[in-house]
Amino acid sequence: MERVDFYQKCIRQLLKNHADGDSTDESIESQLVIDTENHHYQILDVGWDGMKRVYHCFVHLDIKDGKIWIQRNMTEADLAQELVEMGVPKEDIVLGLHPPYKRPHTGYGVA
Repeated sequence: MERVDFYQKCIRQLLKNHADGDSTDESIESQLVIDTENHHYQILDVGWDGMKRVYHCFVHLDIKDGKIWIQRNMTEADLAQELVEMGVPKEDIVLGLHPPYKRPHTGYGVA
């Protein structure tokens, strides 16, 4: 459980770093969605661009079976590398945004 607590702290910090000051448009809010009970973590943009509704998930991470799964990354940042720099072992990071056959060749964990 200590490992999951550490991973939650790393993910929270990572999301805060990427959500702070992300939007220059006051009508679009950057939201952190942190579900520690079910281990789902997201950054959403929510609001309006003129007459067009904005609802977009930029980052989605999960903790599954003791590993951090990167489900979506629509930023230019290397989230996996940032997690490694925070002390998360590469084998505990799964690039869920890649198909299963590619994961063994990423240098990160597999499911």
